[in-house]
Amino acid sequence: MNALLKHYFPELTDVQLQLYAQHKQLLLEWNEKINLISRKDIADFELHHQLHSLALCKVLKFVPGTKIIDIGTGGGFPGIPLAIFYPDCEFTLVDSIGKKILVVQDVIEKLGLKNVHAFPRRGEELKEKFDFVTNRAVAPVSDIMRWTHKLISPKHLNAMPNGILCLKGGDLREELKEFKKYSIVFPIKDYFKEAYFETKSVVYIQG
Repeated sequence: MNALLKHYFPELTDVQLQLYAQHKQLLLEWNEKINLISRKDIADFELHHQLHSLALCKVLKFVPGTKIIDIGTGGGFPGIPLAIFYPDCEFTLVDSIGKKILVVQDVIEKLGLKNVHAFPRRGEELKEKFDFVTNRAVAPVSDIMRWTHKLISPKHLNAMPNGILCLKGGDLREELKEFKKYSIVFPIKDYFKEAYFETKSVVYIQG
């Protein structure tokens, strides 16, 4: 159970590993009712969804008290896996599709996660300030920056200045051209050896 997570994150506790196992089971049950994840991806849930989300943890270790907003969270990625990993950080998950947020809220409740809340909203509708914005292949970086730059707090807690952390795939040179001075691309294959991550990256953009 969770052999991949244990391999790459040996610091995970038994409680956290149990939460990841429960998380998978809940998503499998919900996916029978609402198509959140493709059937092909379900077979590799830990790899394609949980471990992929946790690639952010290899790039930056959030300090306790960090506030993160996950925009376009869909089925709760990367927000829920990150919230399990960082119980001392505060997560807000938003998506404009209400039925997806209903699923995410149910999963949060059943896992008993006290550090994460989900709302049917667009990121640009929020007034609160956050240290980091996360998302997984939601939209081009320029759109994400336009929607969320006002949400990023000017007060820095972490080793990296506050900003955006995106999980992206493919050739990003054109997409990041206008952010060249403010962005860093971290190839996930530098952290995880599985072929699935060969063309995937974590993109950091200073806010």
